[in-house]
Amino acid sequence: MDSDTEILILGAGPAAIVSAFTAHTYYPDKKITLIKDIPKGVIPCGIPYMFSSLADPEDNKMGTQPLEAKGIEVIIDKAIKIDRQNKTVQGSSNNVYSYEKLIIAVGSNPIIPPIPGIDKQGVYPIYKDMTYLRKVIDKIKSQKNILIVGGGFIGVEFADEISKMEGVNVSLAEIQPQILSNSFDAEFCLLAQKKLEESGVRMLTGTKVMEFLGNETVQAVRLDNGEELKVDSVILGIGAIPNTKMAFDAGLDSGRGQGIWVDEYMRTSDPDILAVGDCAGKKDFYTRRNAAVMLASTATAEARIAGANIYQLKVVRENKGTIAIYATYINGLVLGSAGLTEISAKKEGFEIVVGQTEGSDKHPGSLPGSQNVKIKLIFSRQSGIIMGGQVCGGISAGEIINIIGMAIQQRVAISELETLQMATHPYLTAAPTKYPVVLAAQDALTKM
Repeated sequence: MDSDTEILILGAGPAAIVSAFTAHTYYPDKKITLIKDIPKGVIPCGIPYMFSSLADPEDNKMGTQPLEAKGIEVIIDKAIKIDRQNKTVQGSSNNVYSYEKLIIAVGSNPIIPPIPGIDKQGVYPIYKDMTYLRKVIDKIKSQKNILIVGGGFIGVEFADEISKMEGVNVSLAEIQPQILSNSFDAEFCLLAQKKLEESGVRMLTGTKVMEFLGNETVQAVRLDNGEELKVDSVILGIGAIPNTKMAFDAGLDSGRGQGIWVDEYMRTSDPDILAVGDCAGKKDFYTRRNAAVMLASTATAEARIAGANIYQLKVVRENKGTIAIYATYINGLVLGSAGLTEISAKKEGFEIVVGQTEGSDKHPGSLPGSQNVKIKLIFSRQSGIIMGGQVCGGISAGEIINIIGMAIQQRVAISELETLQMATHPYLTAAPTKYPVVLAAQDALTKM
């Protein structure tokens, strides 16, 4: 069966869905079709919280009813081949879909390292598939000894969440000396580690998993220090790689990175094909080097650019590069990071100055629920432009990092942050006399 459409979108995640919505907004007369191979998708960022925090894992489902309500056609099929010459996509069902414009938003695949025994039952990569995840959750809820491999955001959130389950022993193995070290400087990494330890998580930092032991099902792991750790299940939280095979088989360029090459408007080397989300290549905001950043927030920003400009460049809304802005929540502690850390800035050769501050997130600090907030800002010493920031504290830290992210994206100078005008309220923010973003900027100014 052949199917004709004007805008064809491949994918099931936030990038695909936002691409469809945005394209419909800008081109309401175009027929839009979305093809996805997962019948029941999930909200990616909510996956760890399906284990304990959510009453029902189904509460984290990502449905397509809002798309269909807009008249966007949704087809369950797996795209397997792009024919650029004839402008068609073949599905595993043998259906062929023609297009005028194509958006590839097929995401990424979990990294599965070549560790002996990794294919045993009970070793679980994380796929964004509700049916698969429900089976994993049901299995882990019946077990006692759980190992998380990987100390990035995915790994620490799984460790924190599963540690809330009664009667479970959770260990986390991270090959680097500290968890979250790709996104935070050491003092923030240590705060996160302390919070996990308070939750009862055994931290195995600077530790490499050498082998998964057992018969058909994993029963233990052998670590590089020779220890054999008993496990009933293992979750792989090591990261992901772009899903690019179909695009590269079609002859699209890869540039010099892992993802599909795209320009500032998310156009590939084929003028009628765009790519967004994890499968698309990323460039660092500062250096234009390839950046291995895979975030739903980045994906949806790219999707809005692609959807708006798929036929004409209607708005000057180009992709200026990936800031790499993160937030996470570990045992009551919020941590956020945006842009360069002190370590990464120095590694790139930037001459920087650092501003820091700590204080209460309410005023006065004796108000109920008050928490300490800690901020670190990185500035270019010569230009005074903000280059990065980190924050930890209570819930307000999740929005403070977005303020810092906007400042980075707009290349705000230190003098502007020092004179930042902000809304304040005793229960909602720090005091206007001690607003942490301002104090951290002032601290940096004294060092310039």
